[in-house]
Amino acid sequence: MVGNIPRLLTILLLAVVMTGCGNSAGRFSSTPNLYSTGRNYPAQGVSEALRTVTPQMYFVTDRAQVKQGENSAGYGLARSNSMVFGAAKVQFGDTKDWEDLVQRTHSDSGQRFSSLVVQPAREVVRFPATPLPFERLNGRIHNLAGPEQEYQQQVRLFQAAISDEIKRTGNGRILIYVHGVKNQFDDSLTVLANLWHFTGRESLPIAFSWPAGNSGIFGYFKDVEAGEFSIFHLKEFLRMLADIPEVEDIDIVAHSRGTVVVTSALRELIIEQRGKGRKPKLALKTGTLILAAADLDVGVMQQRLMAEHFAEAFEQINVYINSNDSALHLSSALTSAPRFGASSAADFSLGELESLGRIGLVNFIQVEKAGSAYGHSYFRQNPAVMSDIALTLRTRAFPGGTLRPLELDEQNLWTLHPDYPLESLPDLSQFYDR
Repeated sequence: MVGNIPRLLTILLLAVVMTGCGNSAGRFSSTPNLYSTGRNYPAQGVSEALRTVTPQMYFVTDRAQVKQGENSAGYGLARSNSMVFGAAKVQFGDTKDWEDLVQRTHSDSGQRFSSLVVQPAREVVRFPATPLPFERLNGRIHNLAGPEQEYQQQVRLFQAAISDEIKRTGNGRILIYVHGVKNQFDDSLTVLANLWHFTGRESLPIAFSWPAGNSGIFGYFKDVEAGEFSIFHLKEFLRMLADIPEVEDIDIVAHSRGTVVVTSALRELIIEQRGKGRKPKLALKTGTLILAAADLDVGVMQQRLMAEHFAEAFEQINVYINSNDSALHLSSALTSAPRFGASSAADFSLGELESLGRIGLVNFIQVEKAGSAYGHSYFRQNPAVMSDIALTLRTRAFPGGTLRPLELDEQNLWTLHPDYPLESLPDLSQFYDR
């Protein structure tokens, strides 16, 4: 028992530190500096259909529904075999109208939004529980015809709803956010609202919320297993999206353990498309992939992603890393393997970073002075990181140019300084009406 004490202490510390993965009551931790100049927030580029202080966010979840009497009280921690597509409105604090929201976004006074409030979610499509009943016929396994037809009917309803929303707003680009551990259902929607608003509302926002949020010493491990459970549903969701003619590109932002759920699902889809003789990027319509504070084993990433040329399926992949991420250091201690989001050049084999530099698709971005006690939730707390994400999604720019003034070191790692020179950025209005 004595020999297990250090490991138990590490588990306890991990449970405490990983609490930082959760969103803080849906608050804007800080308004990104990018918009403090009152010049680069693209308010005039937002279509009339989206100029509201209570915009509609969409979600796909395999969390079980929580009931209060006969009414839904949202979605909780338990798993559901039945995937749901729905919508919920997110109130931007105590803002009165669109003009007030724009003024606050442009404010140089450091004024911040009040808490974002998620209004009751509305189910649009509920898919039949998976796996569907199946049988073996002529040496192959098939879903039974009746259940398969019922499932495909719900697929068509989902695709029609997305198609109608694209036509209403004119936004054919999809923005998906996938959270990490210790996140509740509402957290995924408030963080998505934050990202979507500051990138100019030029996309259709959808949160993929998996059954995370377990508390206690072993809550982290429960969440990890829940993420594994959700990989199939995420694959189904991405397949359905890509098959919608009106969908142009799909951008994905993933945080912490959500990066494992995302990359696992995408890897399997890429293999599937290659097996069909298709180019994954064209078939899946994948755009930019952003991995922040990735709780992903470096060795697994190297063998399962880099070795299989995963990056060729994307416009670019931005990996934000912080070598002082305490949560990921504790995760590394438990697994005896370095984590991707806390990696450094020393964690890569000779020539690996050079190879990534040659293909020009994967950008490792070191975040200096990431902020917060544990340095794990910086992607939404650090103004420079949020601003760089917003610039990436809005302009499609790669790091190192005028639009994203990061510095490349001799080891092929980009550095995002805390004094990111946002005030000197050019007028971005040319990107407002893309």
